[in-house]
Amino acid sequence: MTSALVSSGPARCDDRLLLTDLEKLKIHMVGIGGCGMSGLAAILLRRGARVSGSDAQASHDLARLTAAGASITTQQRAEAVPPDTDLVVASAAIPADHPELAEARRRRVRIIKYAQVLGALMDRYDGIAVSGTHGKSTTTAWITFILRRAGLDPSFVVGASIAQLGGGSGVGDGPHFVAEACEYDRSFLNLRPRRAVILNIEEDHLDCYKDLAAIRESFTQFAARVLPDGLVVLNAHDAGCRQIAAGLTTRVQTFGTADNATWRATDLTAESGCYSFNAVFGGTPLGRVRLGIAGRHNVDNALAVIAIAHACGVAWEHIAAGLAEFRGARRRLELRGEAGGVRVADDYAHHPTEIRATLQAARERFAPRRLWCVFQPHQHSRTRFLLADFAGSFAQADRVVVPDIYFVRDSERERELVCAADLMTEIRRRGGDATYLADFGAIVDLLAQEAAPGDVVITMGAGNIWRVADDLVKRLGGHLPS
Repeated sequence: MTSALVSSGPARCDDRLLLTDLEKLKIHMVGIGGCGMSGLAAILLRRGARVSGSDAQASHDLARLTAAGASITTQQRAEAVPPDTDLVVASAAIPADHPELAEARRRRVRIIKYAQVLGALMDRYDGIAVSGTHGKSTTTAWITFILRRAGLDPSFVVGASIAQLGGGSGVGDGPHFVAEACEYDRSFLNLRPRRAVILNIEEDHLDCYKDLAAIRESFTQFAARVLPDGLVVLNAHDAGCRQIAAGLTTRVQTFGTADNATWRATDLTAESGCYSFNAVFGGTPLGRVRLGIAGRHNVDNALAVIAIAHACGVAWEHIAAGLAEFRGARRRLELRGEAGGVRVADDYAHHPTEIRATLQAARERFAPRRLWCVFQPHQHSRTRFLLADFAGSFAQADRVVVPDIYFVRDSERERELVCAADLMTEIRRRGGDATYLADFGAIVDLLAQEAAPGDVVITMGAGNIWRVADDLVKRLGGHLPS
């Protein structure tokens, strides 16, 4: 077996992995269709590695990887691991008893996690890691877009597809590597970036964290891994971020509208949901910018982008232009079509805070007669832990439709403890108009019959609820974007 990775064990998050001779490696990736995994696979392919992989179902991302040279199957079984495999990479969502991992152990093939390979790649670059409970994908992509626009040609991995970047990953000739840093399973503790962002810290992933205190501690450890000569950019309004800032020896900058923030947005205005503001750095006005994507939450994301781009030496004119030109990531308030006066959008929001922000942004952007939200809960455990917060997050929606919970990562026991009808009941108890319909086809039927001109329908969730948006557009006689 090729010895290309040196590490004391796959479970340790302080491993320093040395990737050499990638062009000689045969890497098998379990769960290759995930956002981060597919991006990493694309980078490995472009660096010369031979890549195979498996996932539960076909997708556009898998088709692109196949076209790039990967060998991919949807048959997740022991035989999916090629006989000449040197290394097996698994996403954090893959259970230890997965048949492909069991087969790799039987053959004594090295198994490591996605985040370990990501960390090993970042070690070769001037690393930039973007973390936080919300906004990671948008901010990571935005930084990448501006660095590329300024001619710095970064490599990147984003947990979403970005049309302006040609996808969710890329290999550039520049010194920077920009990566989305996820706190799930403490994955981001495998990274040692030179510059890091923490956008916000809230309760999430309570299937692997005990409570908010444990989540904050994990972010504290992540910030402490930033290189000594580096920079940590933190949200001035977030209590967890303020706590982290107090204990860091690495240089810290903050962002927000607070008077004491390093990077400030002042004199905010909005037009069709897109905000403009004056950017101020340490008391010095830099200029006024208008964002090209909707939502008040994106003002904060933009400030973090400005801080990192400035630290990388990007001139203000490139930063300001890039903020205006960036059109966002796929499934972030993405308009899928319009027909019969009904507009249909889709969004990845799957946490109460994200739902509130997205619904508010949708109202500001579209000014709908009625706003329909079709929300697919993601994970039974997340739904159970945050049920009250979820139920209270739909105040901006006129009608809410809830299909079954997207089952992923949870145990069958967890599945028995909560269901989508429980969320519908809680929404109604708070005065909301909510309907539970398990079947996607029935949801499309309902919307096609009851949505009227001037209405906006937005599908929401981290699962496959986007299919409802696309099916509805086609049912209404509209055309999907190419």
